[in-house]
Amino acid sequence: MMLLTLMICAGSFATFASNNDTTFVASGNPIVNYKYLGDPAAMVYDGKVYIYAGHDECPAPEQYYLMNEWCILSTEDMHTFTEHAYTLKATDFKWAKGEAWASQVIERNGKFYWYVTVEHATIPGKSIGVAVSDSPIGPFKDARGSALITNDMTTEYTSIRWDDIDPTVFIDDDGQAYLFWGNTQCYYAKLKENMTELDGPIMPIQLPRFTEAPWIHKHNGWYYLSFASEFPEKICYAMSRNINGPWEYKGILNEIAGNSNTNHQAIIEFKGKSYFIYHNGSINTDGCGFRRAICIDRLYYNEDGTIRRIQMTSEGIWE
Repeated sequence: MMLLTLMICAGSFATFASNNDTTFVASGNPIVNYKYLGDPAAMVYDGKVYIYAGHDECPAPEQYYLMNEWCILSTEDMHTFTEHAYTLKATDFKWAKGEAWASQVIERNGKFYWYVTVEHATIPGKSIGVAVSDSPIGPFKDARGSALITNDMTTEYTSIRWDDIDPTVFIDDDGQAYLFWGNTQCYYAKLKENMTELDGPIMPIQLPRFTEAPWIHKHNGWYYLSFASEFPEKICYAMSRNINGPWEYKGILNEIAGNSNTNHQAIIEFKGKSYFIYHNGSINTDGCGFRRAICIDRLYYNEDGTIRRIQMTSEGIWE
């Protein structure tokens, strides 16, 4: 295999293989310096961390969101990363007309389900679709041939066209799967075991200061629902002993991410450590809210289960 190695920033090197995979060593935040990636979601599977992120393609100096595809990174050690050649495009969903907004992948029974936000072609507003693959790095195909969530399913709660975004998926210890999503209003619903159909009504969750980007995870018997709050966005969180609530608001987890109007997080545990994966606009000079960059910092729990406020660093987890 022919390899080409280039220095992409101080202390970091990327290796571009003939199959178009890119392998690089992260030495600080942001972890990717050669392209703009935002809205990270992460999955731990079979000894690896997989990060799924939207590709910000807005050309400098323009200021607008331009996202046509999602990209995949993986790592075995949180130090050396591979960006995989395969990308999932918004237009791979034939019922969608584009706009690859936030997404998340989860594994069940050897299948990988990629829940995505796209603009629907015929039903006005944002929608949530789901693709499936036998591999965490694809190829993925539309699992339904239609949207799982469309804007007309949630008009009881809000009249905006962009409330059905930012899906996050969680499978509880009893095997029940849940989908959380929303903008302005947070929603959740049960999923059937096939992961492609709802298994009950859409239910609203009342969270103070909720804007978007819900993320659900569990640690030591506590459920955590973190989310982007206000605008520019910071990350706040709530805790519960039951995934159905009630949720107790716990305050700010991560402050406004520098040079970015939005904030979007993934929280994972990997090899005995907890990580907070997010984006900011730190790739100078063109980095901004429309050209974002993925960062990783450590996450720590207090004895009572609450989470210490995230310390965003330039060194990241490699100091």
